[in-house]
Amino acid sequence: MKKLLPLIFATLILTGPLNYASGTTIKSNKDLAESLTPEQQARLQLITKRVQEIKAIDRSQLSRQEKKSLRSELKQLKKEAMGIAAGGVLLTVGTLLIVILLLILLL
Repeated sequence: MKKLLPLIFATLILTGPLNYASGTTIKSNKDLAESLTPEQQARLQLITKRVQEIKAIDRSQLSRQEKKSLRSELKQLKKEAMGIAAGGVLLTVGTLLIVILLLILLL
């Protein structure tokens, strides 16, 4: 057990930054537009419009807290857009390993 624990932590640290979408391939914009439902297309257009609005804002006049909230909103919109485009949820290898370890420990 003494040798297993550092090995597990090393595996998590080394594989954590690797992102991949299981079972998905890169699609062109035409393929993506055809595969999305009308609701998803409308939501994607709203996200694109909001991102353009945020990029057009003059950030020099904003406070630190407002800038931070804009950054977090952009990150959230990017995650949502990637989820729509990929057709599912993106998981990192580190997250998968943690889930597997938790299942092993709990069961």
